[in-house]
Amino acid sequence: MALGRIAHYAIDAALLSTVLAGIRRSSGFTPDTNSISDATMRSVAERFLGFGETVFDMAQATAVNSQYFRKDKR
Repeated sequence: MALGRIAHYAIDAALLSTVLAGIRRSSGFTPDTNSISDATMRSVAERFLGFGETVFDMAQATAVNSQYFRKDKR
């Protein structure tokens, strides 16, 4: 039970970080980590956001190389 709960929280954190990366990519808005006064927590937040960037890049690369996705002409 505890292992399932930990896995659930980890997946939720990864999804939240990936959504924040997508928001940053599409709008330019990003959480201001400089407003975090504690250096350790600021570092954790930056790593958390960096992980989301990595996951977003991997998902985007998968979509670009997949036959199931196509780019809309705007």
